Amino acid sequence: MKIRDLLAVESIDLNGRVTGKQETLDAMVALMEKSGKIKDIETYRKGVYAREEEGTTGIGEGIAIPHCKSDAVERPGLAAMVVRDGVDFDALDGEKVDLIFLIAAPNTEDNVHLDVLSKLSTLLMDESFTQGLRSAKTVEEFLGVIDRAEAEKDEETKASESASAESGAPDGGKYILAVTGCPTGIAHTYMAAESLEKKAKELGCRIKVETRGSGGAKNVLTKADIAEADCIIVAADTQVPMERFAGKPVIQCKVADGISKAEELLTKAMSGHVAVYQADAKAEAQSEDEGKDSIGHQIYKHLMNGVSHMLPFVVGGGILIAIAFLIDGLSVDLNSLPLEERSNFGTITPLAAVFKGIGDTAFGFMLPILAGFIAMSIADRPGLAVGIVGGAIAANGTSGFLGALVAGFLAGYLVLLLKKIFEKLPDSLEGIKPVLLYPLLGIFLVGVIMTYVVEPPIGALNTLINNGLNGLNGASAVLLGALLGGMMSVDMGGPVNKAAYVFGTASIAAENYNIMAAVMIGGMVPPIAIALATLIFKNKFTAEERKAGPTNFIMGLSFITEGAIPFAASDPLRVLPSCVIGSAVAGAMSMAFGCTLMAPHGGIFVFLTVGHPLWYLVSLIVGSVVACVLLGILKKDIRNRG
Repeated sequence: MKIRDLLAVESIDLNGRVTGKQETLDAMVALMEKSGKIKDIETYRKGVYAREEEGTTGIGEGIAIPHCKSDAVERPGLAAMVVRDGVDFDALDGEKVDLIFLIAAPNTEDNVHLDVLSKLSTLLMDESFTQGLRSAKTVEEFLGVIDRAEAEKDEETKASESASAESGAPDGGKYILAVTGCPTGIAHTYMAAESLEKKAKELGCRIKVETRGSGGAKNVLTKADIAEADCIIVAADTQVPMERFAGKPVIQCKVADGISKAEELLTKAMSGHVAVYQADAKAEAQSEDEGKDSIGHQIYKHLMNGVSHMLPFVVGGGILIAIAFLIDGLSVDLNSLPLEERSNFGTITPLAAVFKGIGDTAFGFMLPILAGFIAMSIADRPGLAVGIVGGAIAANGTSGFLGALVAGFLAGYLVLLLKKIFEKLPDSLEGIKPVLLYPLLGIFLVGVIMTYVVEPPIGALNTLINNGLNGLNGASAVLLGALLGGMMSVDMGGPVNKAAYVFGTASIAAENYNIMAAVMIGGMVPPIAIALATLIFKNKFTAEERKAGPTNFIMGLSFITEGAIPFAASDPLRVLPSCVIGSAVAGAMSMAFGCTLMAPHGGIFVFLTVGHPLWYLVSLIVGSVVACVLLGILKKDIRNRG
């Protein structure tokens, strides 16, 4: 298969007239549609945009390669556009883009087209090739440039393979290995490989690059390669098996750096001043020049590992609890129930009790799973059990999800410490470390530290907050509403949240129903605000977060604040202040409008018990919008994280 087998004449535009990135992508999709290779154009378009949100495909040097692998693609295809005056495309180097190739890849096991696409990607690293495409006056001339370059590339590849077979292992000079990979595995993987190979040739060092694309790993590094290598560069945004590199100098970076910073990476690799990768410690021995950014990126990855594994428990359990509230809301007249029975809302009818019981069970796993998988990300499998136990202590104690975060990192680094301590043991005892020593000592130590060091100060803080709330009762209603509403968002189910909630339920017994109204609306705002933000500010959230976001509408309307925890845990310094302010606004407005609530739970399903329900709804909407706007302002674009 040749490049022009994928590139139809009708899908080439040598005089593109576009004024922005969105218009460019739409124009490229329209060109692709002309080829007849797309069976669902809107699904394909969404896929192209979704890939772009993960990170720009403007690779620099005036080139962009947007792409999408999707079931909407019937046959593999290419579309091409030359924009004579250039267009702003958010490229890696900040320059305008004037040469664009759009790739359509079918989501099938037949990956014969990937070799062609990888060949095109590497050709685009050749300045004379791209210059020929830009200067082409006709479509035939454009295709001719491609045909000649492809033929030369094929000959060069054959000659290189023949020379490699004859020469065997490299000798003389530095021997650098590299691994490249991007989430889609279509273009950037091969462009990074080509860039590293070209620059290595210029610098006079030998290199072998393993590519981890959609078609699987190619040119895989052997044990002999790794043993002989002076340094290894891992330029990838996907998971790469790293244990094989233990004891070798390793540089880890984004795949985009492999394209745009190849010389810098190779110079560093050849310098001999690169940290040695330790498989057990997840390469935490970082060289000084990698600095705070690298440490922050590591912490972010550990945190996201915990959050991603926790998310299914939050979503599944939360929706089941919401269904329980709906069943009781439709079946029971709360006003006719004795006050002491209203606290059982969600379990009053037998069917609701079944849903609520299952949902509560799922929620019970949430914090242990969060802590366990943070610890596992840090210390591998031995950290999992230790982290889960620490998270369970936080869940059953007073420290809530903040305590679970502490437990996860504490457990992970405790296990790393134990690994360091036991590394001098005889090899004959290697087998008992993961099954006896790490879990026994790790669980004991994390239990003692969580119980006697982490829990007491947060428990004391909880008592202090309760006393402060009691002292404020009778002060300005608006101030109290803002304080209680804000507290419901401070730790979302943790001690501060529970202190406000207990104060609200106690106020119901004292027939002070406006306080419970402020408490509940404060707890409803965070999930609703986050759901709105994932729909409005899509570039601020990962693809996984955007998929999970809308379920928070259900949780927020059901007064399940915990639905916001995964988002708060992944970016606490921006999400928590936004939610606290929005909840405080909603709580203050609820108090100002004199809204009351006689049920201690249930969200929208107990609105029949709300005094001034219209104003209560207005307060909820305003608070949620305020928090949503702040999230849009404060959160970083996903491309700038880590």
